Amino acid sequence: MKAATIILSAAMLTSCTLEPHYKRPAAPVPSTWNDTSHSSTNTIAAPDMGWRQFFPDPGMQRLIELALANNRDMRVAALNVQATQAQYRVQRAELFPTVAATGLEQIEKSPAGVAATQGASSGNVASGASTGGQTTRFFQAGVGFTSYEIDFFGKIRSLNHEALEKYLSSEQTRRSTQLSLIAQVVSAYLAVLADETILKVTRETLQSQTVSYDLTKRSLDAGTTTALAFRQAATTVDTAKANLAAYARQAAQDRNALVLLIGGSLPDDISFDADLATVNLSADLPAGVPSEVLANRPDVLATEHTLIAANADIGAARAAFFPSITLTGSYGTASTQLSGLFKSGSSAWTFSPQISLPIFTGGANKANLDLSKIEKDINIAQYEKTLQTAFREVDDALAARQTLDDQLAAQRALLEDTSQSYQLADLRFKSGVDSFLPVLDAQRALYAAQQSVISLELIRLQNMATLYKALGGGMQEATRP
Repeated sequence: MKAATIILSAAMLTSCTLEPHYKRPAAPVPSTWNDTSHSSTNTIAAPDMGWRQFFPDPGMQRLIELALANNRDMRVAALNVQATQAQYRVQRAELFPTVAATGLEQIEKSPAGVAATQGASSGNVASGASTGGQTTRFFQAGVGFTSYEIDFFGKIRSLNHEALEKYLSSEQTRRSTQLSLIAQVVSAYLAVLADETILKVTRETLQSQTVSYDLTKRSLDAGTTTALAFRQAATTVDTAKANLAAYARQAAQDRNALVLLIGGSLPDDISFDADLATVNLSADLPAGVPSEVLANRPDVLATEHTLIAANADIGAARAAFFPSITLTGSYGTASTQLSGLFKSGSSAWTFSPQISLPIFTGGANKANLDLSKIEKDINIAQYEKTLQTAFREVDDALAARQTLDDQLAAQRALLEDTSQSYQLADLRFKSGVDSFLPVLDAQRALYAAQQSVISLELIRLQNMATLYKALGGGMQEATRP
C-alpha cells in the first residue's frame, strides 16, 4: 500500500494537460463608437454602475426587486447555474480515487467429483467429499479503490477545466438574463406610464371635442354654421372615443406584460400617475473603448467561457492518443470464518496497476480530435458574432440617443406652436372672425402633437435603458459612485 500511495501522490503532482494555449480572439469591431454629440465627465464605467444608481425612481426600483425575486426565467437561469455547478463537481471528483469500504461473504459448493479432484491436486481431500461434495465459505472486509486513472497526460484535468468553464458560462448567462430582465421591467414600467399619460390627454381631448360638438350642434340648429362643420365635429368626437378605447386596451395589455415580468400581481402602493417628463434616468453613460467595454458584457463573457471549454476539450482529445494507467487496490482482512476476520494474521491486500495503450481504434481518436478542433472554430465564430452584435446594439442605441433629444425638442416646439394655433383659432371663432372649421383642424393637430411628444419621450427613455443593457450595466445594487 505504501507503493500505491507514492504512485498516487506522484500522479497528482506531475500531471499536465495537452490543451492548446488559449488566446482571446481579436475583437472584430471598430475602435470607436459613432457617438460624437455627447461628451461625458462621468468616470464610472457602465459595467461598474449599479442598476439602482442608473434607475433612481423608487417605483421602478421596487418593480425590479420583485422581478429579480420572482421572475420565472430568472429562476430557471439560477437553477441552470446550480445544475452546471453540480456537473462540474461530478467531473472534478474524477481527479481523486473513489475509496469505499467493502464486506464480502462467499459460499461455494463443489460436486463430489470436482471436490475430490481439487482435494487430490492439493493433497487435502475434505471429509465427505466423495459422497456429498464440498461447501466452502470465505469472508473478507476492507477498504480500497477501483479503476482509478492516473492523469499523467491531463485528460481528466482537461475535462475538469471544460466543466468549470461551462459552469462559468452559465453564471454569465444568468447575469445576462438578469440584465435583460432589468431593462425589460424598466421598459414595461415606462410603457404603462406612457399609457396613463396618453389616456389622460385623450380624455381631456374627448371632453374638449364633446364641448365643441355640442356648440356646433347648437350653431347648426340656429342656422349659423354648416352641416359639414357639424359632421367634422362629430368625426373628431368619434375618433377620440375610438382612441380612448384603443389606449385603454393597450394600457391593460402593458400592465399584464409588467405583471408577467415581476412574477406576481402589481403592488397596491405602486403608482403610475407620474408624468414621463419627470422620470429621471442617468443619461451620463460613458461608452469607453468598444473592445474593452464589450468584453465585459455578460453574454460576451458567457460565449468566451464556452470557447475556452472547447479549447480544453482539445486537450482531452489529444490525451486519448497516449497510454492510460489505472489502479485498483484494497487492504483489509480475510478468513474462512466470520469470527476470524479481525484476528491476528488475517490481513490481506491487493494492488493491480494496469496500462492501456491505444494501437488501433478505427480512426475514432483522430476523428474526436478533429471534431474538437472544429467545435473550437465554431465557438470562435460565435464569439466574434456576439461581439459584433453587441457593438451594433450599443451603436444603435448611441445613434438613437443623438437624434432622439433633437427630435423631441423639435416636437415639443411643434406642440407649443399647435397649442397657440388652437388658442388663436378658438379666439377668432368666438370673435366671429372665422368659422368653426379652423378650430377643429387646430384641435386635431394639437392632439396629434401631444401623442407624438408622449411617444417620443417613451422611446427616448426606453432607449436609455437599452443602452445601459447594451453596455453591460453593472449588477451590484450600490448607490454610491
